[in-house]
Amino acid sequence: MGLVRSLVKMTCIIVPIMVALQLLKDYKILDKMAKRLSFISRFFNISQNSIFPLLVGFFIGISYGAGVIIESAESGNMSKKDTFLVVVFLITCHAVVEDSGLFIALGANGWILVSIRVIVAIMLTYIISRRYGLKERMNLKEIKEKA
Repeated sequence: MGLVRSLVKMTCIIVPIMVALQLLKDYKILDKMAKRLSFISRFFNISQNSIFPLLVGFFIGISYGAGVIIESAESGNMSKKDTFLVVVFLITCHAVVEDSGLFIALGANGWILVSIRVIVAIMLTYIISRRYGLKERMNLKEIKEKA
């Protein structure tokens, strides 16, 4: 019976979230959010086109986010660097709403859970983005010296 109750709780959490996210997508609210969150692209040193896949993976989950990332990368909207940094962030912190809702229903402290995931994801992605930027500058410097 405990398993059935847990499944009912999970269903009551997941279904409304998926409906809400589909509505956000259909009414292009996620696109508007991406424009308002352009500071993220500057902070992580990624293109503006990378924000939408990052938001999708952050809110909906890594599986749906991966589909958006692949589509964006194949269409040329995201560079390899952008794709890599978005994936690093999402590996650390994905499906925040859905996963947190499930863990909270099982008794976890939501604030601690979300805070730790978001902070670690931001720090890790920022550090890697800066190292990636340093590597790019070093490569440009070597190319100029050889020329």
